[in-house]
Amino acid sequence: MKINVVELFAGVGGFRVGLEASSDKYNFVWANQWEPSKKAQEAYECYCTHFGRDNHSNEDINRVNKDSLPDHDLLVGGFPCQDYSVASTGAKGIQGKKGVLWWDIQSIVESKQPKYVLLENVDRLLKSPSNQRGRDFGIILACFKEMGYSVEWRVINAAEYGFAQRRRRVFIFAYRNDTKYAVNTFGIDNVDMLRKDGFYQSIFPSKPSDKKQHKPVSESFTNRDLVDISNNFKLKFYNSGIMCNNSIYTEEVDADCDLSSRVLLKDILEVDVDDKYFLKGDLEKWTYMKGPKRIERTHRDGHKYIFAEGQIAFPDPIDRPARTMLTSESSANRSTHIINDPQQNELRKLTPVECERLNGFPDNWTNTGMSERFRYFCMGNALVVDLIKIIGNKISKIDE
Repeated sequence: MKINVVELFAGVGGFRVGLEASSDKYNFVWANQWEPSKKAQEAYECYCTHFGRDNHSNEDINRVNKDSLPDHDLLVGGFPCQDYSVASTGAKGIQGKKGVLWWDIQSIVESKQPKYVLLENVDRLLKSPSNQRGRDFGIILACFKEMGYSVEWRVINAAEYGFAQRRRRVFIFAYRNDTKYAVNTFGIDNVDMLRKDGFYQSIFPSKPSDKKQHKPVSESFTNRDLVDISNNFKLKFYNSGIMCNNSIYTEEVDADCDLSSRVLLKDILEVDVDDKYFLKGDLEKWTYMKGPKRIERTHRDGHKYIFAEGQIAFPDPIDRPARTMLTSESSANRSTHIINDPQQNELRKLTPVECERLNGFPDNWTNTGMSERFRYFCMGNALVVDLIKIIGNKISKIDE
């Protein structure tokens, strides 16, 4: 049977590339990609170049009629980390801040009730906002609970499972409580779900962290509504957890994977790289940017403080996985990767193709007419496709 999929915040199609590579069961029935404040919708055009224009939307998701979307089994998306506070507005009930994209996801789930939801976000989502740690993720979990779903989450560092980039992202898997998967897990203890029987453990093996300060946490959602959670909820969410039957259990885990065949930065490098990627005499500038700093600065209120930065390896070692790639990768930036080219023995930036390889995309995936700068931006914004392949394979068999 086909698994009908809706993809939100699609970018250049990372979820679709991964899912379609994992199984022929996936059938994408609708996708949305819209870059606010940009006249040229380059990511959308890249998506359409590879997948055609049928059933693809290039409009603000806030304005999309959620009830008009096609029915689907799986909703996927990598959504921005924002402030998810809610407010009681009298007769209007509970509303999210305008433009905050979680509420569009929530609206679609509420309207279409897909069996499964797979979301990806930066791991700081678990800690936001800084003045009420865990509130935003607590709101997301509470929304799923109210809509009749259970949730498992895991922060996954791609390099810890053999891939070429040290990219940490939280993956959120929600499943409707009447699905076969949910029914089969009813009665299983939360600890056993995370450590033995849960969704992520079979595909991304882990073990409880031995760090003494990381003590597992349990929390109840009983008799708590969204307004109460928005105003009062705090919780130290760890990198794995489950929300089921009004309760939350979360604990810190470490990857438990054989890395004897892992991919390193050197394994994804191109040969005969164009001269334009080499530094050519800019060493002093790069050495300063990458080096440690302690700089006295003055705040706008007049008080002085010390701005400090640690040292970043310069050049980046190629005999280990790469650092997390950011959207600023194309620029002269402290976070930009600089390697010693093994062929020329000279310092250079990574090429766009190498950045695509770090995320598991086919070579020249973003070479669809967009600027080279935006090719880097898209890869800094993308997910590691290889992780989606693994997750997609698991979902494709989940009801068998």
